Amino acid sequence: MKSLVLAIFIWSILAAVSPAQSLANPLVLDRRVLDARRAAFLSSAQSERSATARKLIKSADRLVAKGKTFSVMKKSPTPPSGDKHDYMSQAPYWWPDPSKPNGLPYIRRDGERNPELSRISDHDELDQMLEDSEVLALAYYFSNEEKYAKQAAAVLRAWFLDPETKQNPNLKFAQGIPGIGAGRGIGLIETRHFHRAIDAAILLQSSRSWTRDDHESLKKWFGQFLDWIIESPLGKDEADERNNHGTYYDVQVVTYAIFTGRTDLARKQLEVTKSRIASQIEPDGSQPHELARTLSWGYVNMNLMGFFTLARLSESVNVDLWNYKTADGRSIKSAFEWLVPYAANEKEWTHKQLKPRTFELTARLLNIGAAKYKDPRYAAITGRLETTGDGTFRSLGIY
Repeated sequence: MKSLVLAIFIWSILAAVSPAQSLANPLVLDRRVLDARRAAFLSSAQSERSATARKLIKSADRLVAKGKTFSVMKKSPTPPSGDKHDYMSQAPYWWPDPSKPNGLPYIRRDGERNPELSRISDHDELDQMLEDSEVLALAYYFSNEEKYAKQAAAVLRAWFLDPETKQNPNLKFAQGIPGIGAGRGIGLIETRHFHRAIDAAILLQSSRSWTRDDHESLKKWFGQFLDWIIESPLGKDEADERNNHGTYYDVQVVTYAIFTGRTDLARKQLEVTKSRIASQIEPDGSQPHELARTLSWGYVNMNLMGFFTLARLSESVNVDLWNYKTADGRSIKSAFEWLVPYAANEKEWTHKQLKPRTFELTARLLNIGAAKYKDPRYAAITGRLETTGDGTFRSLGIY
């Protein structure tokens, strides 16, 4: 009888969600995980909720109190187009040439970030927009409190929809290099996490604050951005990259194609992803393009997370990248298993690393790997890492 009562109670909680929300399928976040966590959240006393969920609500409360939105219009310099709505940033690893009176053209120092980057605020505004919209949308989804949805909707509208503040759907001036060029194809890497904003919008669909017109307008924006990525010379340049840039090009094409209903394009791009697995991952699981970098640990983790994201996206179009492997054994899983002993300190990291290793992203990979490959040993390793966690509230909707 108690089990029946509990089942009815949980069903009543989930039934209270409008059809729009209950049927929404986030692209990277997992609705099944979200629904289970949400039911536990709503059926528990505040003191009994998970520490992560409590921190989420506190963070969202702070964001509501601040009421801050973000925009490309806040930057001081104007792009060469004369339109501040165009996103603009500077290449991170390029510095003035000390042998030239004016420092031009800049020269590359891999792994060393030039502090001049902060002079153009678009990159930081973008990162904060993604973080805030996600936190607020998750808080709304878990609590059903409209105040979180209202602020999340304001954040999304300011970046994508408001005529006065929105970004134009292009990256023509991303990661420019003084003395060389105003923008580069590899600047597309800066929007690799746009899927967080899309998932936030999907979680908001049952709210009064995020309307159907808002959602359709967001789809239109991403449809235009997808066309630019595919058709522009800079987008084509990025598509041809053979390292993490190529991986995250695929992440973006597949994400936007699924969101805008172009599933055939998503499947087609995932076939390209299979070729990237063949060219980027060795049969032993190592990633030579990333290991050649001066911050090799971070790049190996970053690229693997790109492949993990693609594997998650592939589930939406009935493609299995989690278990895909080439004839000679190259696979996402082998790349993950190659990384594990280094994360567990069973092997020493001897590749070039200008800065101490960090493990927030590694912890996330281990937890996702444990869930997807059904092996709790991976998650157990996270307890031995020098980290305060996986560094995100996204764990509430992934594993």
